[in-house]
Amino acid sequence: MAADIMQIGREILIAARNELFMNMPYLDLAFSALGIESGEDKTDSLATDGRYLYYDGPYLSERYIRSPNRINRAFLHAVLHCMLRHLAKKKDKDGEIWDLACDIAVESIIDSLDYPCLKAPAAVMLRNKYYSLFETRMKVLTAEGIYRELLKNELEDHEINALHREFFADSHNMWISDSKSQQEGSDDQDKNWEKMSESLQSSIKNGMSDDASGGKAVFEQLKVLSRRGTDYREFLKKFSVPKEIMSVDGDSFDYIFYTYGLSLYGNLPLIEPQETREAKRIEDFVIAIDTSMSTSGDTVREFLSVTYSVLLSTETFLNRMNIHIIQCDDRIRSDVLIRNTDELKTYMEDFELIGQSSTDFRPVFEHIGKLLESGQMSKLRGLLYFTDGLGRYPEKRPPYETAFIIPDEGALDIKVPPWALKVSLTGEELNNARKGNI
Repeated sequence: MAADIMQIGREILIAARNELFMNMPYLDLAFSALGIESGEDKTDSLATDGRYLYYDGPYLSERYIRSPNRINRAFLHAVLHCMLRHLAKKKDKDGEIWDLACDIAVESIIDSLDYPCLKAPAAVMLRNKYYSLFETRMKVLTAEGIYRELLKNELEDHEINALHREFFADSHNMWISDSKSQQEGSDDQDKNWEKMSESLQSSIKNGMSDDASGGKAVFEQLKVLSRRGTDYREFLKKFSVPKEIMSVDGDSFDYIFYTYGLSLYGNLPLIEPQETREAKRIEDFVIAIDTSMSTSGDTVREFLSVTYSVLLSTETFLNRMNIHIIQCDDRIRSDVLIRNTDELKTYMEDFELIGQSSTDFRPVFEHIGKLLESGQMSKLRGLLYFTDGLGRYPEKRPPYETAFIIPDEGALDIKVPPWALKVSLTGEELNNARKGNI
């Protein structure tokens, strides 16, 4: 009897996969990428490790009797986790909150797809409440964005449990491997899903219906996932200027004349290396920090810490500098002048976020204008404005480079003035910049 039930469970999943094939042919590679295996000793529901979809026969049979569409949704749910690489990204995160964020992200996609095979009863009010909440902060509901919002909102345990029950479709107990060999296999599997997701983007785009009710939600998340990261180290060089510094310039040194002189005269080289060389350095610079309610203090500290590390490691600063670090929400809250790396380090150690009102970018530009008029800054190259991007922008272009640094995938949907640069940096990209891996 047990063997028969497990076989029935397998046939249920195969039927669900076939129905999804027929309705969403643009995801054919993804549907066929997961093998179907009995999960008697692995799960009491559904679970995937990125290679197989493991199932419990009695669980599937009971769910199928209640609603066949629930199985269709659960199969697609697991496939989307793999496509969006949720499994590999769980490392170093709060497991419970990350699991919930991933479930909400993929369920929001499924709920937006207009296919009869995916219609199933759900607590619409609860789902719509949280979808609306997250959509005020991001246009594309990614797991990373939802994860940050859940951590920021600090929900009560009973609220977390209610959301887990509502958005549950599969177990995530196989997402992180214990042994080193299993972890290496998981990493290889993640790379395979990454390549597959990139290759599927064009077929998803072509397979969408005219009213965008087909694969638009899937396509948007894959587009966010596959966007090119920002090389933060190279980006900061945009704000530097050529300077002559005291240092041997090995590139301009000609070893032929040097050795020829030594061989001809014994101890008299015909040429010596130049004692100065040209390098790009930052002198006058402004870092503005949006301290409105929408900006997290921990995220700001991470941005400042990484910026500090990158600038020091790339020797971008002169020994003497003129850097203003401004905190502002709807008005200037503080302006600290940094003249050397020691002062910058001290500022970092004692940093405290001031403000938490609404966002208005204009006061910072007005303040910088006064600094320029008074002569307190004469060689200003640029302004880095760390913000969520939601606020009132100046209408006129300032006489210096400006970049809005937006630490969220939602930056794809934020429109900044045409004269400004927009840079989206995720936590992973900031971490790479700190380590010098970009």
